Amino acid sequence: MSISIRDVSVPIFVNSLRNMSAWLDKAASEKPEAELLVGRLASDMRPLPAQYQMASDSAKNAIARLAGIAAPAMPDVEGSFAELKERCAKTIVFVQGVDPTAVASGTEREVELKFPNGMGYCFTGQAYLTGFALPNFFFHVTTAYAILRGAGVSLGKPDFLQHLGPPNFPATR
Repeated sequence: MSISIRDVSVPIFVNSLRNMSAWLDKAASEKPEAELLVGRLASDMRPLPAQYQMASDSAKNAIARLAGIAAPAMPDVEGSFAELKERCAKTIVFVQGVDPTAVASGTEREVELKFPNGMGYCFTGQAYLTGFALPNFFFHVTTAYAILRGAGVSLGKPDFLQHLGPPNFPATR
């Protein structure tokens, strides 16, 4: 059985973005939003909203690049949990809405990734997804989780993996 590049991208992005959205609900019930919005792991790292924005950008840009289309513009203006949740939702709608055939055809598509300094990388679609897009996405997802957890929000591994739902077989199997 083969697995398509879409199968190892869209569901992963969607599950994690939904989880991230739920973390904000938990955070809002436990800590002052204003305090958490300025949270960061280190002084030279971007704060919580930027981690959400960059996770969103990583997901939408990956799917767009694989499909050979333009990603929707999403200016980094979110300043509240509600706005961050909306950005997650918009990103989910976009990545799920891209033609599955177009995404699947991106396995061998050339993907150029250019940085503002003019440098960058050239990948095949599969190498881009597995070597850059997914690791970069999870860097920002994990950093957002760590900022919230470090600030005292009662997140744990079940929150990070909440898309799995409750266990589906008894412990005494």
